Amino acid sequence: MRVIGKKTVRVDGRALVKGKPVFADDIEIQNLLHLKILHSPHAHARIRSIDASEALAMEGVVAVLTHEDFAPHYFTTAGQGYPEPSPRDMRVLDSVVRFVGDRVAVVAAESPELAAEALAKIRVDYEPLPAIFDSRESMKSSIVIHPEPGATGIYDAERNIAAHFDVEIGNVDKALEESEHLYEGTYSTPYVQQASIEPHISLSWWDENDRLVIRTSTQVPFHVRRIVAEMLDLPIGKIRVIKPRLGGGFGGKQEILNEELCAAVTLKTGFPARLEYTREEEFYAARTRHPQTVKLRIGLNQDLTINAIDMDILENTGAYGAHALTVMSVTAQKTLSLYRAPNVRVNANAVYTNLPIAGAYRGYGAPQGFFALEVLMDEIAHDLGVDPIDLRHKNYVRVGDEIPIARVLGEGREGFPMKILSSGLEECLEEGKKLIGWEKIRSKPKSGIIRRGVGVAIAAQGSGIPGIDMGSVFLKMNEDASFNMLVGATDLGTGSDTALAQIAAEVLEVPVEKILVYSSDTDLTPFDTGAYASSTTYVSGGAVKKAAEKVKAQLLELGKKLLDVKAATIKEGYVIGDSGEKITYREICTKTFYTDEQTQIMATASHVSYDSPPPFNATFAEVAVDIETGIVTVNRIVSVTDAGQVINPQMAEGQAEGAIPQSLGMALSEYMIFDEKGVPLNRDFFQYHIYTAIDMPEIVTKFISTNEPTGPFGAKAAAEIPVNGPAPAVVNAIYNACGVRMRKLPVTPEELLEELSKQK
Repeated sequence: MRVIGKKTVRVDGRALVKGKPVFADDIEIQNLLHLKILHSPHAHARIRSIDASEALAMEGVVAVLTHEDFAPHYFTTAGQGYPEPSPRDMRVLDSVVRFVGDRVAVVAAESPELAAEALAKIRVDYEPLPAIFDSRESMKSSIVIHPEPGATGIYDAERNIAAHFDVEIGNVDKALEESEHLYEGTYSTPYVQQASIEPHISLSWWDENDRLVIRTSTQVPFHVRRIVAEMLDLPIGKIRVIKPRLGGGFGGKQEILNEELCAAVTLKTGFPARLEYTREEEFYAARTRHPQTVKLRIGLNQDLTINAIDMDILENTGAYGAHALTVMSVTAQKTLSLYRAPNVRVNANAVYTNLPIAGAYRGYGAPQGFFALEVLMDEIAHDLGVDPIDLRHKNYVRVGDEIPIARVLGEGREGFPMKILSSGLEECLEEGKKLIGWEKIRSKPKSGIIRRGVGVAIAAQGSGIPGIDMGSVFLKMNEDASFNMLVGATDLGTGSDTALAQIAAEVLEVPVEKILVYSSDTDLTPFDTGAYASSTTYVSGGAVKKAAEKVKAQLLELGKKLLDVKAATIKEGYVIGDSGEKITYREICTKTFYTDEQTQIMATASHVSYDSPPPFNATFAEVAVDIETGIVTVNRIVSVTDAGQVINPQMAEGQAEGAIPQSLGMALSEYMIFDEKGVPLNRDFFQYHIYTAIDMPEIVTKFISTNEPTGPFGAKAAAEIPVNGPAPAVVNAIYNACGVRMRKLPVTPEELLEELSKQK
């Protein structure tokens, strides 16, 4: 192929490295009002009254909005397909606050400093209510977090269960009883934050045609338009949403988060409005990964093939249920799709607590599930005295296998049949084993203060949400043989604009520079569900390929007509007749515009897939454990991925290299801490420790080439899959190094030392 699989300069690369004004806040607007939110100091309270008179009396303060300014309408902030599977349990502003950081009021003033000063002038009379912070206790508590009758879609409000499902394939109890070997374990993962460099920021204004424009850092511009229209009772045609470049999203911006507040201020005052979260607000008022406790039981036959898997998920969704159902659906569906097991069962509950709202975060539930599964698989291998790689080889799914769990469990809805049509997992394991030096490190005697160990984990993911995710594109040609490509897909820093341009260029046989990409403007670009679920390359790329093929067919027919030949082919920007006569794209377009057909060469296409082929990954970790301090140092991570035909190797490597530190943070350093009143304590990067350049191990990334017949040019997703493996691989490496099995993340030196002390 000409450009697919080749390193290609990003279409937005020059603008980014030159510091061009490409992000949401890189715009100058006159008469701009700056917004600040008054956040609740209580984990649970009823607002008796709000007095904003002192704030409004301040010169330069234009407006203060409270729950009294909004209709009692309930919605979800989750940017998902419609109708949303999440509970509709949130109002723009409410008379009840449900976590420390919940929104109480918004101030609009002529400067950020003045808005912040005005917040202190607002007098709120709170009636404190009892709060609950433990997920398991919440289901048994007399405290009801969402008793309001207007909320809908809550599974069991009286028991604080936002969402629930239970499914079974086969007879799990009978299979476990008949199994030769039975193992079980309980594993937990914490609140962790997406930590995007760019915070959430939104701007709004009236344009010259009295339409509301929202410029925002979002992964889901079309969902923003739809949900804001509903929140503020505006026609969708009255709203335009523009998504500029994103300074990171990782799922945290798959949310309608404050766009409606900006819009409400513009509606009320007529002035443009701007709202930017501080880093502290990002920690307690934005979104986080769902903490989960996952209990697994696995039964094996005498030949060590898996006979049954029984899974129980307890998920903390925080104060509201955004993504509550779908995240734990992914936890179950992706995890239980990895290994052949004729009998599987899952019982799952997403539970309200008076803690910050959990939402989408890269992997979307899969990292929590694979941490549990891959650590338990390691425990089984060691107990049975077999190589952990050999145990995995014996059990993972293969080409031709049906995935029964995918048919009964989608993202909050019934799923679709899935059959594995491509897999490079065997090669991923064998290549990673060689690159890490598996045998040498694993079998080396462990002694001394610093002990080295090696661990492995495998994982799968998906390529979009089958039957739900849809992408679309409009492609038109210009006289110089360039092409304007308008796509609804959202590039959130992944380089998807470039990958989609490569797909179009490959079909049309032109250089990538000839594809001029415009993305994510709800007025100008066609509909797309958004950048999440690893859908862009697979789903939106499918739409691009269709549209480019239509344009290519038009060029061929027009070229034949202009050449006056019956048969011709296309090669590298020429239509070539059977006798060798040829005409350039440039000539075809110019003549078609001005002298002959006088028509626009153009095409539109939409694409939805009922397949979601899983990419596969094998991750190996080499660690050093200091048994005197409990400090774990990750020396090396080897990540080998099957993503089908990789569209852009350089960007795919970047995806893996970006995912690894996020998983290492969850494994060893990242967790949100709350006091006994639910107040978050580590709200900046001094106290909340993400992996930085000085912490990073040596990273080796490699991609195994396979061909996925349902994907554009054989491609599968590459974005989320590398985030699933590092955490369990590190925990398994810790066990290999010092014989301590950790089942709770993050692994802290104190807890590791405590476990080490039990060995003495």
